[in-house]
Amino acid sequence: MILPILSYGNSILKNKSLEIDSSYPNLDILINNMWETMYNAEGVGLAAPQIGKQIRLFIIDAAPFFDEPDINDFELKNMKRVFINPSIKLLDDKTCSFNEGCLSIPDIREDIERQDLIKIDFFDEKFNSHSLKFNGILARVILHEYDHIDGILFTDKISKFKRTLIQKKLNKISSGNIDVKYPMKFSKK
Repeated sequence: MILPILSYGNSILKNKSLEIDSSYPNLDILINNMWETMYNAEGVGLAAPQIGKQIRLFIIDAAPFFDEPDINDFELKNMKRVFINPSIKLLDDKTCSFNEGCLSIPDIREDIERQDLIKIDFFDEKFNSHSLKFNGILARVILHEYDHIDGILFTDKISKFKRTLIQKKLNKISSGNIDVKYPMKFSKK
């Protein structure tokens, strides 16, 4: 089932999420609904808070970033994962900038600095434990979604000056005065 994505301005997006365990009700259905919602919105990641669930869960499928014919790395093209109760350790001070967007903040993109190498400990959808390292675009996508479960939006990482410049657009998003091709739940409608 395709679920509405919460818009910028919804207080759920600014709260830290809670850990869950394997007894969380209907987790498999929730995860399937999240995949369907993310693909419908043409996203590469979706965190549970974006659909109104205050739990430490996010999904990513970074394949759209690697549709180039010269990308032969199987791992990159097939990076579809569920992350439950993740914990991240930054492994390097090196950062890179990339133009990010967010399904909860449609039509706004900004250059964001993020660490380039991370280690993440997490559980998958069957509650198997994993500890993996990621770099580059995969690290960035994971860090973006991880921020969501900590109540942080990419707009929190831009300068006050840039935020002032886009404030009218942000107000339009929170009030629902935008055209978007996927279901959203607006905070001020």
